This record gives sequence, C-alpha cells and structure tokens, in this order.
Amino acid sequence: MARARQRAHPVPVTEPKYRIRALHTDSTVTVYQAYPPEIGLPAAEGGRFPPVWQRDRMTWIKPSFPWMMYRCGWGTKEGQKTVLAVEITREGFEWALAHACLSHYEHGLHADRATWKRQLKRAPARVQWDPERDLLLRPLPHRSLQLGLAGEAARLYADEWTVRITDVTPLAQAIHQHVREGDLDAARQLLPRERPYPVREESLAHLYR
Repeated sequence: MARARQRAHPVPVTEPKYRIRALHTDSTVTVYQAYPPEIGLPAAEGGRFPPVWQRDRMTWIKPSFPWMMYRCGWGTKEGQKTVLAVEITREGFEWALAHACLSHYEHGLHADRATWKRQLKRAPARVQWDPERDLLLRPLPHRSLQLGLAGEAARLYADEWTVRITDVTPLAQAIHQHVREGDLDAARQLLPRERPYPVREESLAHLYR
C-alpha cells in the first residue's frame, strides 16, 4: 500500500465511546450488509430481499460504512462481494434498539448472568459494540454499533422496514482504490456523510455501561 499523504483518522478528542453514527434522514437510516451476488444483486434490483434470503436466521446490520468495509474487506471476501446500503425506517430501527439485548454479559448492567441469558434468549435483537475503523481499517478508540436481528425483527426488517436497497459495491471499490494509492483525502470525500444519530441517551441505557 502506498504511503498515506494524510492521517487516516482525524478523531475528535471529545468523541464518546458509545454513539450511533449513521447516514440518516428525517424518516430513514441507512445500514450496510454484504452478500454473495446471488442474494445481493436481486435485492438491489428489486428493492427487497429475495425469497432465498433466510428470514429465520440472525442477520447483522451495520450503520457504519467503514466498519462494513473492515468486515467485508472492501467487498473482496468470499460470500461478501456485493455490498448493500439498506435504507430502513427510523421507526423500525428504533424498535429494534428498544427491544435489543447486549450480546454479552456486562457486570453492573445486568443483574446476573442468568438474567442476562434469559433476556438474550427472548430478545428479537441484540447489540454489540466493536471498535470503529478508519480508512486503513485500523481500530479507533470509539465504538461502532452492530445490530443483530432475529425472528420477528428479521422478518420486519426484510418485509416492512426496508425502504430502498442500493448496490454500493462500486463505491466501496472506488474508495478502496484511493486508499491503495495513498490518497486518503480523495477517499474521505467519497465516504457516506455519517453523523450522530438522534436517539435519546436513556433509550440506549440498556445497551452499554
């Protein structure tokens, strides 16, 4: 990889450890997933997940484009070569957050492990917070939301919450090319303009400590 001409991540020192950052409008929020072409391409073409998309399995959605690039290797990993931007209703997204359980036991947040396990088993959604990534896919000090949907939540996501599905694989490839060339300023110009998602802090109180 060519030597970067700029720092990969100018990070504000005031950035909180836990915060949802996303591309969003007054009514929708964009999340990302990556699939093999036989699922991703029909989903983008039809604007809905095809029947082959299994609604009875856990599916993870990511509001962070850089974290999705870390996960799918800029769309180069096997089974993840079609990167989708899925625009869903904010109402659905916030329902999932409200009904989610943290994916791991956290002392001081959960009464005990047995209580956490019961909550996790019942919850239609689960949350984990992973280090956000910069353009070189290095971990940052603050965390990125990953939202797992199962059962009722997965079905609602696929059949009711989804507003639009776009194939953003070419965007991922274009940004990756700039990164490979060391032109991080050009890469940064192409990134989706993610900003703090306006959810009340108390609404996330059950999802981190």
